[in-house]
Amino acid sequence: MGSRDGDNRKPDGPFRGRLIRSGGWRFFYGWVVLAVAALGIFVSGAGQSHIFSVFIGPIGGDLDLSGASIASAYGFATLAAAMILPRIGRLVDRYGARRVLLGTTGLLGLSCIAFGAVDGLVWLTFGFAALRLLGQGALMLCCANLVSQWFGLRRGFALSLMALGFSVSMAVHPPTSQWLIDLVGWRDAWMWIGFSTWVLLVPPALLLVVDRPEDIGLRPDGIAAGETRDAEPLNTDGSRRPRADFTLRQALSTPTFYIVAAGLFMLSMLVTALHFFQISILASHGLSPHFATLVFPVSAVSMIIAMPLVGYVLDRCRTERVFSAALGVMVVSLTSAALVENTWTAVVYAVVFGLNNAMTMTFMAFMWPRYFGRRHLGSIQGVGQMIGVVGASLGPLPLGLAQDKFGAYDPMLFGLALIPACWAVVVLFLREPVRPET
Repeated sequence: MGSRDGDNRKPDGPFRGRLIRSGGWRFFYGWVVLAVAALGIFVSGAGQSHIFSVFIGPIGGDLDLSGASIASAYGFATLAAAMILPRIGRLVDRYGARRVLLGTTGLLGLSCIAFGAVDGLVWLTFGFAALRLLGQGALMLCCANLVSQWFGLRRGFALSLMALGFSVSMAVHPPTSQWLIDLVGWRDAWMWIGFSTWVLLVPPALLLVVDRPEDIGLRPDGIAAGETRDAEPLNTDGSRRPRADFTLRQALSTPTFYIVAAGLFMLSMLVTALHFFQISILASHGLSPHFATLVFPVSAVSMIIAMPLVGYVLDRCRTERVFSAALGVMVVSLTSAALVENTWTAVVYAVVFGLNNAMTMTFMAFMWPRYFGRRHLGSIQGVGQMIGVVGASLGPLPLGLAQDKFGAYDPMLFGLALIPACWAVVVLFLREPVRPET
């Protein structure tokens, strides 16, 4: 495979590039890439917390494991997987997102099939690690990289559309998984999930994806060659000046990186906690597990409705203010989960949590190119994704321990809500990074 370092990139898929340029296309091809990326985000559901929430009970009963044991295995596995993501980011910079996406999809399908054969805590931990690395980690990184390369001025809106794949996954994967568990058992359910991963994503990724618009003679957002107009989201001073491209080392030397990383760490940690224990939390408030499973589609519908609005606001408003608002919504999600008493309060929680997911998903992909540019985006995203996944690895532990030791989730939910409440104030002081001279 040819190197893709720096600007000396070989066009990815020359035949596909000639076909696009000569085929009389009347629309920007980035929308095709965006559609495949959204499908990739949907397929990543095989490694997301909302699907594992359905399997916790059957796995625990079959393997005779407690909730705390499963949460610990999940957390350790997610943490271990996170350490590999910077390497994945460097591979994306070197070889392009398309090749890494295809390899990741193949391995994810195999991991799903193998996960159905786990027979104890050790192999369960390895299975969690593989699914989290490939699904939540590498697959989402590749999809976000593709969309960020193809869109600039409309990046927030494009990433919000990409994240619709996650909301569809929230609506489809939990009830489908529950149906498969009832039909063939939890082990065979993972085999079918693995096969669907290959069928859905390999053909479009192979045939339609192009790494960057420049590879086929285009520019981000469909801006014509020679045309001069702004192609970046709003700066903190209200301008749309083009941003410098930071290397990973340069990005790591700025305070902006750590403020962004801490905020995304919190969002990832707390969203994962709610996804992982949502059915158990609602069941502890007197709702049936079947009804608790149906809350996922309600959140998905809320997420679908909110997603384009979130992207629209990101493209037109100051990023630090919208980021602060996202942390505030996280506070409301945690407290509303603790206050569920009946069907209607569960629906209120589901709607708020859908908005929370819309903002979290979009920010996870938006923030790194927003502040540090596109040229070395894979490496920077890899480290950023690692930080987010580390947060996800820790998320279930406080709630698992609270339930095992105190028999209740609610006090811990209220305590966790204080974390994003405080950081929502800090991010209001977020400013443009200054690239150090090297």
